[in-house]
Parts: sequence; C-alpha cells; structure tokens
Amino acid sequence: MPAATPSTKCFTISQLARELNISTRSIRYYEEKGLISPQRTRGNQRVYNRRDRARLKLILRGKRFGYNLNEIAEMIGLTDVNMGETEQIKKSLEYGEKKLSEIRDRITELEKLAQEMNTIKGKLQQRLKDIANGSVP
Repeated sequence: MPAATPSTKCFTISQLARELNISTRSIRYYEEKGLISPQRTRGNQRVYNRRDRARLKLILRGKRFGYNLNEIAEMIGLTDVNMGETEQIKKSLEYGEKKLSEIRDRITELEKLAQEMNTIKGKLQQRLKDIANGSVP
C-alpha cells in the first residue's frame, strides 16, 4: 500500500468494511457499479482514499433513505460535474422532496392497509365469539 500522509490516508477494503459494517462484497459491488473507483497497488490490491470512504458513506445513507443505486449514482455525480454549490443544493433538495413524497404516499397506503386488516380482524374475532356462543348461522 502506498505511504499515507494525513491528507491522503488510505484504507484497505477490510478496514472500510469493518468501519462501515458492510461486507467486502458490497464494496466490490459498488465499485462494479461505478460508484467508487479505488486505486490499485502493484499487487492489484484495492486502496481506498478519504473520497472513496466519503462516497461509501453517502451510498449507505442513500440506501437507508430508500434511494436505489441509480438515484444514488446521480446524486454522487452532482459533486463531479461543473455545477455550482447552489445548483447542487437545489438538485439535492429536489431528490429529497421526491423521496418525501414517496414516503408520504407509502404511509397513506400502509394506513389504509392497517384499517382493512383491523376490519378483518374484528370480523374474525366476532366470528369466534359467535362460534363460542353457539350462535353460528
């Protein structure tokens, strides 16, 4: 592994996997998808820098928030294009608003489902009472 200076600290795949509590396979998968691009040693070992580490953290946060990898790739790409900070923030807010809308829609769907399940539960409980009382039609 190349010598690390404080500003260019390097990490192995195992170190990052341990720190971020993910598998080394997941890290390799994100590399295959082009989300991170580690350097290689002469022995072909992956070497990750602080930028790769930060990107992995963004990927994991995006997944936790429900974004798919294509959306995460687009968001990560925002920092790579010649776009001003204001535009990057506006685009990030757009993604966030879209995701919040999806979450609200999903909550509404789940609330309807819970109501339906409670209705069915009530009917089944009443049926059990009717059976126990011998008043089954």
